[in-house]
Amino acid sequence: MIVSVLNNKGGTGKTTSAVNIAAATAQRGKKTLLVDLDPQGNATTGLGFEKATLPATIYNVLSQTRRADEAMLGTKVENLWLIPSNLDLAGAEVELSSAPGREYLLREALATSKGNYDTIVIDCPPNIGLLTLNALVASDLLLIPVQCEYYPMEGLPTLLKVMDLVKSRLKTEFDYRILLTMYDRRTALSRRVLEQVRTNFDERVMKTVIPRSVRMAEAPSKGQPGIVFRPKNTASEQYRSAARELLETPPLAHA
Repeated sequence: MIVSVLNNKGGTGKTTSAVNIAAATAQRGKKTLLVDLDPQGNATTGLGFEKATLPATIYNVLSQTRRADEAMLGTKVENLWLIPSNLDLAGAEVELSSAPGREYLLREALATSKGNYDTIVIDCPPNIGLLTLNALVASDLLLIPVQCEYYPMEGLPTLLKVMDLVKSRLKTEFDYRILLTMYDRRTALSRRVLEQVRTNFDERVMKTVIPRSVRMAEAPSKGQPGIVFRPKNTASEQYRSAARELLETPPLAHA
């Protein structure tokens, strides 16, 4: 299964969710590959790698100068591998814009790897460009982290419209789930957003809710997933629950 974690707005817990769900899946004994498709490379540094010294990145894979398996790095988390990213990827959208089948480059690059891993998790950039389109086409499931605040909610309908356009125009199919993040039960706004999202999207909303956590925010500076840095933290427990829910919940029928 290939899961892309995306939201067209930054600050929603996208990379934190991608890294920790990938790590939690690996901890469950599933051979897992995390693909950092964000030029900021935060998933890469969050797993303890220096972006300036990478031998190969996802940019090399998309530009077809390296195979996916040649860019993979083993991580300190058992069963978890990474295809890293850095700012080299920032120019890829322009460079690849005229490439034949440009929306299918990632799917083709991961075709061989898909059979070698139980789960592939893709951390998308916080925008809807060619890189994100590549992730959508490659995916079986999209995971959309939504911060429990008003503005992240505001952009969700736009993202869902883009997803429908990709399905119809690029002849691809994928399901999606919404993961509520940075929830603070003490605030009326968090409670209201949770209720509103669950009312509007029903079964598409994951039962697991990720609470706001200072420890989870500290983890990337230690080069570790939060579930490794502070395994008993409530947010860590919830990310393990989210990974279990994704693995155990069958996809809904495609809309």
